Amino acid sequence: MPPEGSTRAGILPGCPSLDRGIREAEVGFEPRNFRSMPPLETSSNITSVPPYHYVHVLDLNTNISTLVMGPKTYVCKENERFECAVSRMVSISPMEYCVVENPVVKENGHAIFESNGQVRLQMGAKEYRYHQDPFPLYPGETICGTIQALPVVLANRALRLKAICDHEDSEGRQRSAGDEWLFEGPGVYYPCIQVEVLGEVTAKAIKLNEALRFRATCDCVDRHGTRRFSGEEWLVRTTGVYLPTVYEEYVDTVIAEKLNEKRAVSVRAIQPHRDQFGRQRNCGDEWLVTYRDADSYICDVTQELVRVTEAITLSSKEYCIIVNPVDLDGHPQWGKKRLVRGESSFFLMPGEELETGIEQAFTLGENDGLVLVATEDVEQVDSLEDGNFQRIKHQPGDRWLIRGPCEYIPPIGVDVVEKRTAVPLGESEGIYVRNTQTGEVRAVVGTTYMLTEYEEHWEKQIPPKVKELLDSDKVPTLNWSRFQELRDTRAPLAAYYQTEASGRVMLGSLCGDTYSLAHDQPPAPRFFIPDEPKPFPVISLQVPHNAGVQINDYKSNISRVEFGPTLVILGPHEQFTLLSLSAGKPKRPHAIKSLYLLLGPDFFTDSVVVETADHARLSLQLSYNWSFDTSDALTDPGEADKLFSVSDFVGDSCKAMASRIRGAVATVCFDTFHKNSARIIRAACLGLTKEGKVRDSYVFPENRLVITGVDIQSVAPTDERTRDLLWKSVQMAIEITTESQEAAARQAAKLEQEARGRLDRQKILDETEVAKSKSKLLEIQLASAGLENTGEARAAALGQAEALRIENMIAVEESKAAVEEKRIEL
Repeated sequence: MPPEGSTRAGILPGCPSLDRGIREAEVGFEPRNFRSMPPLETSSNITSVPPYHYVHVLDLNTNISTLVMGPKTYVCKENERFECAVSRMVSISPMEYCVVENPVVKENGHAIFESNGQVRLQMGAKEYRYHQDPFPLYPGETICGTIQALPVVLANRALRLKAICDHEDSEGRQRSAGDEWLFEGPGVYYPCIQVEVLGEVTAKAIKLNEALRFRATCDCVDRHGTRRFSGEEWLVRTTGVYLPTVYEEYVDTVIAEKLNEKRAVSVRAIQPHRDQFGRQRNCGDEWLVTYRDADSYICDVTQELVRVTEAITLSSKEYCIIVNPVDLDGHPQWGKKRLVRGESSFFLMPGEELETGIEQAFTLGENDGLVLVATEDVEQVDSLEDGNFQRIKHQPGDRWLIRGPCEYIPPIGVDVVEKRTAVPLGESEGIYVRNTQTGEVRAVVGTTYMLTEYEEHWEKQIPPKVKELLDSDKVPTLNWSRFQELRDTRAPLAAYYQTEASGRVMLGSLCGDTYSLAHDQPPAPRFFIPDEPKPFPVISLQVPHNAGVQINDYKSNISRVEFGPTLVILGPHEQFTLLSLSAGKPKRPHAIKSLYLLLGPDFFTDSVVVETADHARLSLQLSYNWSFDTSDALTDPGEADKLFSVSDFVGDSCKAMASRIRGAVATVCFDTFHKNSARIIRAACLGLTKEGKVRDSYVFPENRLVITGVDIQSVAPTDERTRDLLWKSVQMAIEITTESQEAAARQAAKLEQEARGRLDRQKILDETEVAKSKSKLLEIQLASAGLENTGEARAAALGQAEALRIENMIAVEESKAAVEEKRIEL
C-alpha cells in the first residue's frame, strides 16, 4: 500500500502511466465501473480463462468457492460448477484507487486460507487499494462503488481531514479520533479508511494594502508559529498567498486607508495594546494617523476606524475656529478655542471640531464697516498713520466700529453683530439718524455717511394726508427711487446653506462662502448678522416757481416760509403746514389739500345769488383774478407768515366778495342792475376812489391777498316768471335784430344785381372793341407779309445777277491768264 499522504513526486517518478493518470484526474477523470466488463463465453463445465482474467468455482460438496486465474482452461468436476462468468482482473492506473469490501487477509503479500480451503476474509472491513498489478477479487470480496481517481491537491489548496479513529499516520504522527489537519498541495492524496475528507480549503490572496482577518476556533498555533486562543482575532498583512490552518476561521478582508497630504484616519483603541508604531495605547484612546506616519494604514483588531479625516486647507482670506484644541501631548483642552488663519493646511485631531466650518475673512471696502461686540476681555491692536501700533482693551459688552478698507478676521471673544455700509448722499439728499444712547435724532444731508456703532436709521412719522400727497404725482417731490431700490433689493445677510456636488458644505455669509467638512449636518454660522439697516430718506418737497410752503418746528416752536423754486427738506422735528382749500361752484370747504401755496396771479370762480331792491333774485357766476402781495414777505418773516394766516383763503375771499356784492345789488332795482351790472359788481368788489372811479384792486390785510379783477360770466334769474319774461324780451330783441338784418341783406342783393348788369354790359362793349382791333391787326399783318415777299424776291434776283457777273469776270481773267501763259511759252 502506498504511504498515506504521498505526493506526486514521491510515487513512481517518471512513470508515463502515472503522468497520464494525473492529467486525467486534473481534467476530470470519470470513474469506470469494474463490473461493466463483458464476460467471456463459457460452456456449462469447461471455460477458457485468458490472461488477467479469473473465475470463481463452487464446490457443491463443501460449498466452498475457489479462485481460478488465467491463462488456463478449466474443466469443472462433477461436484463443481462456475459461480460467475469469467471476469477481467481489477486494473488500477497510477492515479486511481478503489475500495474493496470484505478484503482477504494477507501475509507477506499472499492470501491466507482456512484449513478447509476457504480464503480468510475481514468481514465488514474495507480496504483502499491503489496502483498495483492487476488483481482478482477473491470469493466474498466486492468493490464498493466504482474505481475512483485519486484527489489531486493543487498549489495553494489543501484538503481538510478528520480522524475517524485513533491511528498513526504515514508520517508517524499519532492521530486521535476527532483530530483535524490539512493535507496541503501540490500533491496527490491517498485516502485511507481511518481518515474522513471534510472538504477543500483554498488559500486567500493578500494584495498590496490589504490584510486578512482571522479568528481562532480553538486554542492553536497559527502558520507563523504564534500561539492563539479560542476566539482570538488577528490580521495577516504579508503580501502574497496565505493558507489558513485548520483552526483558523476567515472573517473578512480589511482594506487599507491610503494616506496623503489631504487624507488621514482617526483611530480609537478598543483595548490596551501597543500600536504598529510602538506606542502604548489604552482603551478609548484616539489618535490621528497621517501620511507622515505611513503611506497607508490598516486598523488592527484592537483598533477601530472612527472616521476618515480630510485635510482642512485655508487660503489667505480664510480662517476657522477650532473647539477643544489638543495640547502638545495630544489631549483635548475642553472648552477652549483656537483661531487658525490661512494660508494653512492641517488635520483636525481627535476631539477637535470646527465651530462653524471654514469662513471667509471680512473684506471691507472704503465704504464698508462692521459693528463688533466683545463677549470677553480682548485686546485689539490698531495700526496708526505714523506706522506705530495702539493696543486697546475691550471688556465684555463693549461695542465699537471698524472701517475699511481692510481685511478683518474676528478674534475669539468678538462677535460681528451688524454690517455698516456708507450711504452716498448728494447735495439734495439726506437720511435721518438716531443715536441709540441719547435718543437724539438728526438729519444728515449732502455727504457720504456711515452709521456709527451707536446709531441707527430713523423713519420720520408724518400725517397720513401729508404722506398721501407726497406719494402722489400731484405734488412734486424728490425722486427717491435709488433709496427704494436700496431698501427693496438689498440681500439679507442671514446665512444659507448650499451643498456642492463634491459634497463640501458651503455656508454663505456676509462676505462670501465658508466651508466645513462633509459631516451629517452642516454647522451653524458663527455670526448671525441681521439684515443691514435700511436707510430712510429725509422728507423733501420741491416747491415750484411762484409758490410758498410753511414748515413748523414743533421742538423749537418756530415756523419758517420757503419760496420757490427751491427744495425743502424737513428736519427731524419739522412738519409741513397742510392747506385745506375750498373748491367747486358754489364753494365747498376742504375740497382741495395742498402742501404749498400758489402766489398767483390766478383766478377762481364762484356762484352768488343776489336779490335786487324790487326783489328779483339773480344767480351770478363770477371769476375773480387774484394774487398775493409778496413784496415784503420775501424779506420779512413776519409778513411771510401772514400768507398762511388764513388756512382757506379761497373760501374766505369768496365769502367776503359775495357779501359785498349782495349788499350792493340789494340797493338797486332789476332794471338798473340789468343795465349796469358790470359796474355795480366791480364797484362792490374793488371799491370806489374819491373821484367815484372803480379801484384797480382790493387787498385783504389778513393774508395780503389781492383781488385784481372781477369777470361776470353769467347772470340768470332764479325766479321762473322773471326768467320767462327776460327770455321773451331777449327773443323779441333777437327777432327785431334778425328782421333788420334780413332787410339789409335784401337791399344788398338788389344793389349787387344792378352792379352785375352794368358789369355784363361793359363786358359786351369791351368784346366789340377787341374784335375791331383784331381786324385792323390782320390787315396790317397781310400788308407786312406782301412787302416782305417782294423784298425777298428782289434781293434774290440781285444776288443771282451779281453772282453771274462775278463768274463772268473770273472766266475773263482766266482767259487772260491762259493767253498770257501761252504767250510766255512762245
